[in-house]
Amino acid sequence: MKHVLIGVIGSSRADGEAIALAKEVGKGIARGGGILLCGGLGGVMEAAAQGAKEEGGITVGVLPGTCRDEANDYIDIPIVTGMGFARNIIIVRSSHAVIAVKGESGTLSEIAYALQLSVPIVGLKTWRLSEISAIGE
Repeated sequence: MKHVLIGVIGSSRADGEAIALAKEVGKGIARGGGILLCGGLGGVMEAAAQGAKEEGGITVGVLPGTCRDEANDYIDIPIVTGMGFARNIIIVRSSHAVIAVKGESGTLSEIAYALQLSVPIVGLKTWRLSEISAIGE
């Protein structure tokens, strides 16, 4: 496997705790040589991408809309889909593993996709499901 893509999922309307966690997750992915894959917008996605960039990492944003300019400032490679929430399946399917940071209903849909597709997933203060490894409950 040449490049490991790690998906980071979570709310675009994240609180301070989620932002701090996501930034550390992004840093860890970059330090480990992984490529960060996310939804490319604000909140958890932006914080994770910022953390990755601070450590010299590469970031990919799978955008819901039709404009590259909607990507946050820390996205290196914006992927425009025009698919809205349907892009969530692309994020999960393209990831070798997924890290969920808190999150709302969109995050829950991505968790469900990961479980259905047998993509390894770790949850940080997110939805409590027996099928995912929850950290920091």
